[in-house]
Amino acid sequence: MRILLVKTSSLGDVIHNLPVVSDLHLRFPDAQIDWCVEESFADIPRLHPAVDQVIPVATRRWRRSLGRMSTWREMDDFRRRIGAREYTAVLDTQGLLKSALIARQANGVHWGYAAEAAREAIAARFYDATFVIPWNVHAVQRNRWLAAAAFDYPVDLPLDYGISAPAVDSTWIPEQRLAVLLTATSRDEKLWDDDRWSAVARALRERGLRPILPSGNALERARAERIANEIADAVVAPPLTLPQVADLIARASLAIGVDTGLAHLAAALRVPVIALYVATEPALTGVCGTGFVRNLGGAGAPPSVDAVLRVVEQALLRCPA
Repeated sequence: MRILLVKTSSLGDVIHNLPVVSDLHLRFPDAQIDWCVEESFADIPRLHPAVDQVIPVATRRWRRSLGRMSTWREMDDFRRRIGAREYTAVLDTQGLLKSALIARQANGVHWGYAAEAAREAIAARFYDATFVIPWNVHAVQRNRWLAAAAFDYPVDLPLDYGISAPAVDSTWIPEQRLAVLLTATSRDEKLWDDDRWSAVARALRERGLRPILPSGNALERARAERIANEIADAVVAPPLTLPQVADLIARASLAIGVDTGLAHLAAALRVPVIALYVATEPALTGVCGTGFVRNLGGAGAPPSVDAVLRVVEQALLRCPA
């Protein structure tokens, strides 16, 4: 059996799809599982040992350069690569028109969400078989239930993201108990106030944890530096690749983050994680895992510093190492 999963973006959504790989591998241990994913997130499925081939797609980059011949050549190369194998099944767990069209480039029977269950109903027109999955369950469970319905097996397996941090150069990371603070996110309205971050970081330092703040672009780094400058011994991480961020998070005693894919990565790595919601509701897309995971706040109701520190105490009691 050869299976292609299509879940291209974004970071949190890709991480939410990892348990599907674990489920399929347990049910069909001899199956080859490939995954088509946006190129910037390709390192996530590569962390799962049951993924055979990762097929990167570059829709985000291509749509910004449709006037270039090199873009069209890349698109042709992608179509040849995704069409090179014959699949027993092609499962689109994203449910968008974009992902459905990508899935149709692969050879095999195409499965996905029914129109009433897909994020974009038109996507269902491009599947050979569709499945109705309830909306009122967490995104991780929706993915797992879709795969179970498509491949006809019961969802009775424990939740398992199936990944561990890769071996990378980590000589820069202090040999201390670490708290990784994930202060950056994709939209400004999801940010938590700098002064609240500083207060939490200061309290973590008093509890013997050294705060480390990773960042991406220049604006994110400036925010991390503003917060770190308020706390003795806080570290702003150097520019990191996604595997290096995974390694950093895996070494931490605690991760605290806003609504960002990296908070989901912490949950997947079984690192104690507290996720802070300011502009979105966590009920269906919050951090989800088998370790210590807590979602605080919600749309228009950012969590207070005191609320965060109460949960920090719980995390440190439950996971003292």
